[in-house]
Amino acid sequence: MPTAINALQKTARIRSKSSMSNPSSSTNNTHGNHGSSSSSSSSPLQGDAGNIATHIHHKMTTFLAVVTPFYLFAPESIIPSNEESTLNKCLGTLLAANVSAHSWIGMNYVVTDYVPKVNKAMVGPARAIVAAMSGITLLGLTKLALFEKGGIKGSITALWKKPSTAAAAAETSGN
Repeated sequence: MPTAINALQKTARIRSKSSMSNPSSSTNNTHGNHGSSSSSSSSPLQGDAGNIATHIHHKMTTFLAVVTPFYLFAPESIIPSNEESTLNKCLGTLLAANVSAHSWIGMNYVVTDYVPKVNKAMVGPARAIVAAMSGITLLGLTKLALFEKGGIKGSITALWKKPSTAAAAAETSGN
């Protein structure tokens, strides 16, 4: 049994060395051929370049899967959704940054996989559009988290609450 383990460890070391010497190799990349690009230079808009982006993307996925339900479903006694709650603003800002960065990297995977099949010249503009969408998402969610009553949590929970009669009366009289 120890010889089989040693053989597996030796094989893993050889694969690791070959993937380091050949960055376009996708043996250790869980997203297929995302470690390589069609051009020789790396663009700052290329959010899916290399194993670091993949690892960051996976860490953000885990963060969002754990923190988002906690943030949204925590009782008011733990995370109050009033205007003075620093914890609500901090968690909302963290979620805004993670959602934006996660979507930026994820959509770059989509650009890498599908845009070249349509037109290789469109990869750069598609990456710019993805970066712009992610930037707008970051600005909008951060504004919501910091300046709106209740932050992101308050806005989402408001979708399931009936408007108060005073707010409904003011809304109808304004029209």
